[in-house]
Amino acid sequence: MTDADVVVRDHPEVSRYEGLVGEQVAGASYYERGDGVLVFTHTEVDPAFEGQGVGGRLVQETLDDVRRRGMHIVARCPFVRAFLERHPEYQDLVAPSP
Repeated sequence: MTDADVVVRDHPEVSRYEGLVGEQVAGASYYERGDGVLVFTHTEVDPAFEGQGVGGRLVQETLDDVRRRGMHIVARCPFVRAFLERHPEYQDLVAPSP
């Protein structure tokens, strides 16, 4: 499997973005919706898919979707925060502190 095999979709009914490999949910990034902001609280990857790039692809595609929607994020999730530290090109998505 390559990270190209991961399809990411928003599943707003359960407030999460899902990373799918085939029909299986390989990972998910959970959020709370605010006014123009998504607050990411937790990201998890199924143990069967750990170390295969699922988490990184999930967060990258999620942030690309947030950008397309013209929204911002708050990264309470340690995985999302670590991704942002490694990928400064997404810093513009971080919501300004009040």
